[in-house]
Parts: sequence; structure tokens; C-alpha cells
Amino acid sequence: MLETQIWFYSGAILVILGSLATARGPGVRDPIVRILNTEVAAVGVSLIFLTYNHTLALLTFIAATSIMTLILLRAVIRLEEMGVEE
Repeated sequence: MLETQIWFYSGAILVILGSLATARGPGVRDPIVRILNTEVAAVGVSLIFLTYNHTLALLTFIAATSIMTLILLRAVIRLEEMGVEE
């Protein structure tokens, strides 16, 4: 029982820290750091789902990671096309 609580609480902490880092993200100049901040939150959500079902955790991690990475990389490419200096 203690093992499932560790996964759940560590996932909750990662979700909170990743969300705060992502919200602070527009002040960060490096786009790679922004992507990593969202990945921390995705790993946290996966750890929370891991306490319930392993397949659900894996699918959630894959979906969240791929969607967030595509969105953020597209935003970085558009900023560079526009020539925006950070």
C-alpha cells in the first residue's frame, strides 16, 4: 500500500511543480526549458495514473508528451520565422 502512495504523491508533486514552471515559462528565454517544464507535468500525471492502471499511464504519457511537444515546437518555429528576439 505504501508503494502506491509514493507513486501518487510524487506524481502530484511533479504535476504542481511542472504546472508552476510552465506558468512561469513565458519569462524563460530558452524554448527547450519551456518544453522540459511541460514534460515534468506530463510525467507527474502519468505517475498518478500509474497508481491505478499501467496501460492508462503509458497511453497518457505518450499522448501528453507528443501533443505538448508538437505544440511547443510549432510555437518556437513560428517565433523564429517572425524574427522575434527574446
